[in-house]
Amino acid sequence: MPTREEFLYFSTPEKLLFYILVFLSLAYMASQIISRVRLWLQGKPIDWYKTRTGRSYWVPTKEGIQHWVTNIVVFVLGQKKVRSSRPKSGAPMHLMIFYGFFTLFLATTLFAINTYSPIKFHHGNYYLAYEMVVDIMGVAFLIGVAWAAMRRYLNLKSELGRAMVDEPKQLIQRRRWPMSQSANDFWTLGLLFIMGVTGYWLEAARMSADPQPFDWSAPVGHLWAQFQGPFSPLAYKVVWWFHMVWVFAFFCVLPKMRLRHVMMAIFTTAGKSDTPMGKLKSISMEEVEQTEQIGVKFGKDLSRWHLMSLDACMECGRCTEVCPAWNVGKLLNPKQIVQDIRGAHQAGLEIAPAIGEEALWACTTCNACVEACPVLIRHVDLIVDVRRNLVSEGQLSGSSATMLRQTASTSNAWGQSASTREDWMKGLDIPLCRDGVEFDFLFWVGCAGATDPNAVKTTKATAELLKKAGVKFACLGKEEACTGDPARRVGEEFLFQEKAQQNASVFEKYGVKKVVTTCPHCMNSLKHEYGEFGANLEVYHHSQLLQDLVSKGSLLAAKPKRGEVAFHDPCYLARVNEESQAPRDLLSNEVVEPEHAKHKTLCCGAGGGRMWMEETLAQRPANRRTEELLATGATTVAVGCPFCRIMLGDSIKQVRPNDEIKLLDLAELLQEANAASPETYPNN
Repeated sequence: MPTREEFLYFSTPEKLLFYILVFLSLAYMASQIISRVRLWLQGKPIDWYKTRTGRSYWVPTKEGIQHWVTNIVVFVLGQKKVRSSRPKSGAPMHLMIFYGFFTLFLATTLFAINTYSPIKFHHGNYYLAYEMVVDIMGVAFLIGVAWAAMRRYLNLKSELGRAMVDEPKQLIQRRRWPMSQSANDFWTLGLLFIMGVTGYWLEAARMSADPQPFDWSAPVGHLWAQFQGPFSPLAYKVVWWFHMVWVFAFFCVLPKMRLRHVMMAIFTTAGKSDTPMGKLKSISMEEVEQTEQIGVKFGKDLSRWHLMSLDACMECGRCTEVCPAWNVGKLLNPKQIVQDIRGAHQAGLEIAPAIGEEALWACTTCNACVEACPVLIRHVDLIVDVRRNLVSEGQLSGSSATMLRQTASTSNAWGQSASTREDWMKGLDIPLCRDGVEFDFLFWVGCAGATDPNAVKTTKATAELLKKAGVKFACLGKEEACTGDPARRVGEEFLFQEKAQQNASVFEKYGVKKVVTTCPHCMNSLKHEYGEFGANLEVYHHSQLLQDLVSKGSLLAAKPKRGEVAFHDPCYLARVNEESQAPRDLLSNEVVEPEHAKHKTLCCGAGGGRMWMEETLAQRPANRRTEELLATGATTVAVGCPFCRIMLGDSIKQVRPNDEIKLLDLAELLQEANAASPETYPNN
């Protein structure tokens, strides 16, 4: 019957030596992992990864186990993030390495179970299938490893060449992947490759020393055995020990190598929060009183899950590749931030100096890094928590600090008085909540929508469309205050909470249940963050409500000429709140798509308080995005966010100063399409 003998030709002393060595190497590996666990445990207890019932996922409940299993199946076994982040390039390579390694690990585990359990199943047709699958997946593993080594070599050559030509020498080490890390990568890949090749050699040696008629079930090993000819038992044992030396070395160095994410990612993925990407953790006054600080100063101020996620980082650089700040030459490197925090925590140092304040303030909180990360690290959470500490210690100055003062004094991030929030309404007969009108939707205008001249056009167009469609809506006017989103993402947590409580009380006063807004940033805060302050709302972006009205026949969709309009997806709409189809439906899906669209959109650079921060013309994310949008050949750029409109409007003047490029909100394009139609539609 087809099977394999365990420890072929081995004596009892030789088996004993094997057990001693394998347990020593595993013990050394475990000691390194335990030292990391001790560092994780210095962090705050994981008290915010809870279900809506308040039950923690980190206790062995049925609900918690289901959560762990689901996450592992989807993100670890299913490799969801890897498949979606680089579907045409790095993903196939990584999947070959992962599934090849996983198959070999599973095969070794099954063989051990058969060896040490009373149930023997490693024989017959199962054994033949086992050998065939393991042999094929081993080839996939080796191809993936070789592919990875070649990619790293070519990328390193390209990046270092560009750095030497385009950048000051003092920035090369900071901004580019250092040589030491690349050397570590090559050692890692080399070790994996040697383990794979020697594994095949061991298989071939077994067949050469003890040939069997069913050896064909392992085609690679069988061909190798035929090529090398007969082996003596002694020669077989030499190959066996040679292979095992590399396996023991792998166990010993695994926690020190980037490959540690193979283990760490399982734990971080299992316990990941179901908190929406755009929701930031609140800080309570009780917490401030206990810790005598706001935000994160040292690694111990982070949650244990966050500290664990730092070790899960595979340093693949996907987060850095998609970072809008990095891609225009700024010092922000999300991957490096993870490593800097990890190093600072291990050394007991303050985090902000380790990262560098310039890098911290460069973040737009667009969450592109979070969306791209295969091991689910929440980079934005980390950055904002450190910002909070800097702001609390008076380390923020300039125009962004002015924005905070204006928000605090006028409830408008642009510093306009409350009375000006109603200026756009003049002559439009806009219903106000304070007049006691009945309404289904509160039309939340926002600071930009009531202040910026171009954003006001969007506000007016949206109001006109809602009236034309017969929607019962009302505005707060001067009773509306800034949501506090810019303040929170800059790091002024308690100013955000003050505005959230202020607005929540107004919502309660007028019984607000549904909100529609033209600003994705306001939408995100109202939808995900205001629930903690008693405002449980249904929140819609204006594109979503207008799409519903078009589908019901209450409004006409815009029908631009093919190739005329390119739509820019706002980060906080498409990526953070997963809405990219409604805007396209409003344009009858007649849009030309830029290279980066929908949840892969490029940030305009305004989020995270960057709207109010100065930057050089050469480092404007909006310029990069504008060039990509106009490369489509479109003569009109459609937007769905007042922040994006402001940033792209300035960039269009810089990138194409002599071209007539229109920049319009979705509502304005819809307004044009409905301009010649009746006042209201008969089916309203």
